[in-house]
Amino acid sequence: MQHHTINLKSPIKCNGLSPNPNFLQNPRLIPTIFPTVSLKKSHSWILNCQGVEVPVANHRPNSLGFRNYSCDAERLGSLGVKEIDVVTLGNLCVDIVLNVPNLPPDSVDERKAYMEQLLKSAPDKKFWEAGGNSNMAIAAARLGLCCMTIGHVGDEIYGRFLVDVLHDEGIGVIEISEGNEVESSGATYETLLCWVLVDPLQRHGFCSRADFSNEPAFCWMSELSSEAKMAIKKSKILFCNGYGFDELSPGLIVSALKYAVEVGTSVFFDPGPRGKKLSAGTPEEQKALGEFLKMSDVLLLTSEEAESLTGIGNPLLAGQDLLKRGLRTKWVIVKMGEKGSILITMSSISCAPAFKVNVVDTVGCGDSFVAAIVFGFINNMPMVYTLTIANAVGAATAMGCGGGRNVATLMQVIELLKAANLKEDDNFWNDLIDEKLNDQEITFLSRMVLNGGSNDHLNRVSLQKVVSKMLPKLESTRVTRVLPS
Repeated sequence: MQHHTINLKSPIKCNGLSPNPNFLQNPRLIPTIFPTVSLKKSHSWILNCQGVEVPVANHRPNSLGFRNYSCDAERLGSLGVKEIDVVTLGNLCVDIVLNVPNLPPDSVDERKAYMEQLLKSAPDKKFWEAGGNSNMAIAAARLGLCCMTIGHVGDEIYGRFLVDVLHDEGIGVIEISEGNEVESSGATYETLLCWVLVDPLQRHGFCSRADFSNEPAFCWMSELSSEAKMAIKKSKILFCNGYGFDELSPGLIVSALKYAVEVGTSVFFDPGPRGKKLSAGTPEEQKALGEFLKMSDVLLLTSEEAESLTGIGNPLLAGQDLLKRGLRTKWVIVKMGEKGSILITMSSISCAPAFKVNVVDTVGCGDSFVAAIVFGFINNMPMVYTLTIANAVGAATAMGCGGGRNVATLMQVIELLKAANLKEDDNFWNDLIDEKLNDQEITFLSRMVLNGGSNDHLNRVSLQKVVSKMLPKLESTRVTRVLPS
């Protein structure tokens, strides 16, 4: 077997790895500290985002200078109020980001041995970062949205680290299962670690214990906690992705989907790279994937993922196919990396080229993109505006290094929009929309729009117009945010 030397002496050497200590705090985080509730021994409850109780670590002092607000019991008792903007389900992990001479081998046995070698030496805390759905939640919170996460976080050093990072960003963490299910100890109950490995060519490899089991990492969970259900009920949007199936059983994830539909919470689903695996997985996995593709309000996929699920190479036609299969689907959004993105509805198509940036690292870009789509959806922004800010947030993240606390800040997004530097590729877009699209209205973002630049079905919108409409809201969010003390 080939031996690998792991370099643990220095973090990845690229701009933006270390989090900015001066990031802006979520302006909507106005909690009151409550007496301890027995969820886990390491958690208390706070009142977050207009009066929603969320757990925070007991061991962490209240150092952010929060104002003290009393709970309006009558308002909290109103079942129709959606006080949370978005809640994520599962996929909470701590990334361990390391430089390595070689990426993990393809063989499962060799990859497992590789990971066991990594585990022999406890990595320095400077290599730790919040991962998984933390990326989306942090990016959304930095856009001023009220965010919470539902998942399993162990009561050890990694779990406490993750709760602290999310707490600092104004994000609450809710245990997904009831308290009596998490009393056991051992690796099965610990916070999930994901090793993010970067070779000298800046290529990435990923591995975690979930890769080497036929069952989800937290297969012992059987049902949603009452707190998790309340968070879903109080949220405008529930976000799920394919990686959640690495941790949670298909039945548990589908139960969250059905509950969200029952209580009027919109569902966003991003199958990610796991979509292809799920489509060929166990009967339970295939059924769960089918439920999400049918019952989600918004689907988000890369062009490769859309093709793998539909067998259709053109992302516009693939998106239309997914839309027709859905029972509740309103939007299908296809991410096309450096080319840009498209948003497809039953009656229209919106297209937005990407921004020109110096790409340093693509980790967290897709998650950041999703956060901005949530922002546009909640604020009822025109669809091409939503794509524009999503492209900008994803691009701003790509200019840094890694996810977690290194995802785009609001100031970086504003600066990128002001620079207004689109990566236009007329040949690509002309070929893409040249297919027969049933005479649907197409809105296309352009750097500039000349007189006569639109026809009956193609409406060009200038980036300058879009930015001039969005900047006041983003600037207002930036100004009203407060720095942590």
